[in-house]
Amino acid sequence: MKPLRNLLDSVKEKTEKNKFLHTTYDAIETFLFQPNHTTKSGTHIRDGMDLKRTMFHVVIAMQLCLIHGIINIGHQHYFAMGMYEGLLDGLGQKALYGFLQLLPIIIVVHIAGLATEFLFAAIKRHQVEEGFLVSGMLIPLIMPPDIPLWMVAFATIFAVIIAKEAFGGTGMNVLNVALTARVFVFFAYPTHISGDIVWVAYDYNFLHQIFAGFLHVGENNALADGWTGATPLALAATGGWAAVTEHYTVFNMIMGFIPGSVGEMNKIFVLVGAGLLIFTGIGSWRIMLSMIIGTLFMGIILNLLALNPFMEVPFYYHFIIGSFFFAMAFMATDPVTAAQTEVGKWIYGFSIGAIGMIIRVLNPAYPEGWMLAILFMNVFAPLIDHYVLQANIKRRLSRAV
Repeated sequence: MKPLRNLLDSVKEKTEKNKFLHTTYDAIETFLFQPNHTTKSGTHIRDGMDLKRTMFHVVIAMQLCLIHGIINIGHQHYFAMGMYEGLLDGLGQKALYGFLQLLPIIIVVHIAGLATEFLFAAIKRHQVEEGFLVSGMLIPLIMPPDIPLWMVAFATIFAVIIAKEAFGGTGMNVLNVALTARVFVFFAYPTHISGDIVWVAYDYNFLHQIFAGFLHVGENNALADGWTGATPLALAATGGWAAVTEHYTVFNMIMGFIPGSVGEMNKIFVLVGAGLLIFTGIGSWRIMLSMIIGTLFMGIILNLLALNPFMEVPFYYHFIIGSFFFAMAFMATDPVTAAQTEVGKWIYGFSIGAIGMIIRVLNPAYPEGWMLAILFMNVFAPLIDHYVLQANIKRRLSRAV
């Protein structure tokens, strides 16, 4: 690494004359080497788990979801075409098709997001922050596999500017950045993130054409007879649990071999990631557990009311027919936008579970309610912490008197 260090030192002085070059230099240097800055005032005690390591652990926790998402994109594609209908049939083709479908989305998200980060870092004369490492992986995982690339770029830029930079950058944002990107697409281009057809990639991009022979591109471009891309949530909203089980087994819903967002489907892999976040102290188990309790509480109430087919779906099946666990593990526990006090975390998680269930079941326009519920509670998280702290202060004052 010494030659690389010498190379960076040799060009450092030249980059300081141009703020854009210096920002680029600073980003590369901090990526390759740990900064040797020394604290001269303020906090002197530092924890070994710095921001980079925190971001790295979250990205690692998402890898199983990413791998499954790649295979499931391919499986749903070939299944719609009437090919390789068994889960293990044509596994190589499925993995390659899914990888080549997802790779452009990941590249576009990172180019759009990092370019925005670089621009703001250069203008504000500060270092490029690492917060986008997580958002850059989360955004592709919560999008439909067939989403247009230009739309992903717009959504990413909007989210970085409005949800993060407008509040002061990493660590200062009120709203979850990845969810803001998704909600931008949801409201700006609703036909590209709702309905039956968007959850399955059935076209071939230019990368697929390179491997056309291996992927059997052009051999069968017609959808299979009787194929439907409806998600379990869409089926539950129209026909209840009976309509869901008519198309999908419980095993398939748990293992995630169903149409849906790229990385949210496999519940086992999501829970493994959640366990890693809890083990490393990054994800709050209080938020996760209270979100489950809130969902159970509201699910039981809705089952008792049973005013429509969706409300009759047994409350315990709501955990496997959508992206509940993914939202719980990777979205609700965002250490920046979630409540910070211990009591506040219970209130925050419970509210997301209860509100998310209400949105999902009572409003068919928003079958996946966790997105709006989490963003809604992001806004109220500081208020929750404020009242928790005030209550604690009053209690301690009463003891003193």
